[in-house]
Amino acid sequence: MSPRGGRPERAPLRRVFILSPARVDGRRAGYLLRPGAAFPLAQRFQCEGLPLAEAFTFSSGLYFRGKITYAQRFARIAEGELVRVITSSAGLLDPSYRLSPDALRAFGEVPIDAADERYAAPLRRDARALAARLASDGVAILLGSIASAKYRDVLLDCFGERLVFPSDFVGRGDMSRGGLLLRAADAGVELAYAMVAGAVVRGKRPPRLAPR
Repeated sequence: MSPRGGRPERAPLRRVFILSPARVDGRRAGYLLRPGAAFPLAQRFQCEGLPLAEAFTFSSGLYFRGKITYAQRFARIAEGELVRVITSSAGLLDPSYRLSPDALRAFGEVPIDAADERYAAPLRRDARALAARLASDGVAILLGSIASAKYRDVLLDCFGERLVFPSDFVGRGDMSRGGLLLRAADAGVELAYAMVAGAVVRGKRPPRLAPR
């Protein structure tokens, strides 16, 4: 098994889903870390850790839940496709990576800021490694806002025109993107993708989503 979590990796990669990071320095993450927390998820986390996806979903709520649900619904893992999550100081990790309370605290101490090499260097390292394994016609699918240069520019530098995103994200806020992804996963219909390079990063706000 890979020391960075997940199953042994195979090349070449056809697709890799890259999820933008969850905020882990806020109130919800604090609930997981609070000594004497009474709810079962926090107790389990403090005793044995949690899969990164589970901890990030709790810390972030709807948006991250939408991203991980969508990626796990459409990534063809058996065919060698991957799902990776951007972190603040450990680069790209498998969503099954076992996260400890100390690791979550450490993530909260490093800002998601491309000017901070504690964040940018591990992300660049892992993105370049994936780009080197990506098939010539393969793509890296960014599930995150392309209006944010915090990870967009680092990933563009590594993947170039092979970095794509759901085109319906343009003009939507975090909660709307999360809801869109959950609806697509429920319907079993994958969203259309467009290249990040040259894309309009801010557009007209689309109509509100119908109730789910």
